[in-house]
Amino acid sequence: MFNRRNLLIVIAALAAGLGLWAAQVAFAPTAPGAPQAVEAAAPAVDPATLKAVRLFPSPRAIPGFALEQSDGTPLTPEELQGHWTVVFLGFTHCPDVCPTTLSELAQSQAVWETLPEAVRPRVLFVSVDPARDTPAKTGEYAAYFHKATLAATAPEPALGQFAAGLGLVYMKVATTDGDYTMDHSSALVVIDPQGRQAGLIRPPLVPADIAADLATLTEAAP
Repeated sequence: MFNRRNLLIVIAALAAGLGLWAAQVAFAPTAPGAPQAVEAAAPAVDPATLKAVRLFPSPRAIPGFALEQSDGTPLTPEELQGHWTVVFLGFTHCPDVCPTTLSELAQSQAVWETLPEAVRPRVLFVSVDPARDTPAKTGEYAAYFHKATLAATAPEPALGQFAAGLGLVYMKVATTDGDYTMDHSSALVVIDPQGRQAGLIRPPLVPADIAADLATLTEAAP
């Protein structure tokens, strides 16, 4: 039987493969005919000065997507323009990683409240459990940690396409009590004000470092 231990091994392999894929995408030359990295200039920030955010050499276009926000309006690529945005995948029944991550991000958001609202960095929480998490429920959950957190979800295949476009993964996992949980990437995706994937934040998260890095990026490329 496919037990929990085997599942964790598979997840670890997926995570390792994803890390290798991300490194190849970020640093390898692009083959003829393959999608090109966005050539627009990256922010004038020395990546070595950032403690939490790992910037890609060049920002990358995100494939088109359409999710539903907690207020019922569509979330499209255009909605992610104008601000630096940190994207986190999770679900409301998550016992540990999701509430911990959203609590840590809320600490960063508290620091950003001193920045002008027009350019203030944002957090986007996307539920990967649309069977149990409606857009409204996703929004209520996210707002519990910080009222400014954006929230969205979508049915399949739109949800899977969105995650894949960011290089993130998730999967439904049966539990011994007949219920299920969701395993998902723990990395956070950083999207720039042009709506491009600009980098990643990997655990362990340090809220003060995340807050400082996003403030620096906002100042350099508001």
